[in-house]
Amino acid sequence: MEIRGMLAEERADLVALLHDLRAEEWQTPSLCAGWSVRDVAGHLLYDTVAPLTYGGLAVRCGFSIDGMNDRMVDKARTLSTAQLIDKFENAAGTLARLAPALVLADLFVHQQDIRRPLGRMRAIPADRLRRALEHPDPFAHPGRRSKGLRLVATDLDWARGSGLEVRGCAEALVMAVAGRTAVLDELEGDGVAELRRR
Repeated sequence: MEIRGMLAEERADLVALLHDLRAEEWQTPSLCAGWSVRDVAGHLLYDTVAPLTYGGLAVRCGFSIDGMNDRMVDKARTLSTAQLIDKFENAAGTLARLAPALVLADLFVHQQDIRRPLGRMRAIPADRLRRALEHPDPFAHPGRRSKGLRLVATDLDWARGSGLEVRGCAEALVMAVAGRTAVLDELEGDGVAELRRR
């Protein structure tokens, strides 16, 4: 499947989950430090912001990604959960049209940031898992964590890199190189200790 199709399916999976969340689940801490499930969903509204507005926000935040993220999450907290879902589901995806691969990588990790703490795991299609392994979210600095390690997926025919080995399911490998320490106990191999140290 081509990248835009994968992105559409990834968004549809998340929209279905958000529609199904109970009130208390929205407040559950996500895998993103300091953010609830609701905050992660609010962060994902970045794709609904018009380019000029986004540029203005970047200037006001001194071009700090963290500052921009915090500002957008704060703004999303003023929305009801129904408004948040509606906006995510129906607003134009500006960045998704310009850089679908980047948005897919980010959306994949953040969907798991929501699902894992809620215990709402899913069967992820192999093509999306492979795509997430081969093209991780660059803003999560995956190269810094995976350099000098050999990553081996145990549920896909996929391996990458050289050095100490880290083995595990593809989804856990994606999350580990994105800096999610919650998955490290699910991985095996001589390289896990080094990955944990990083």
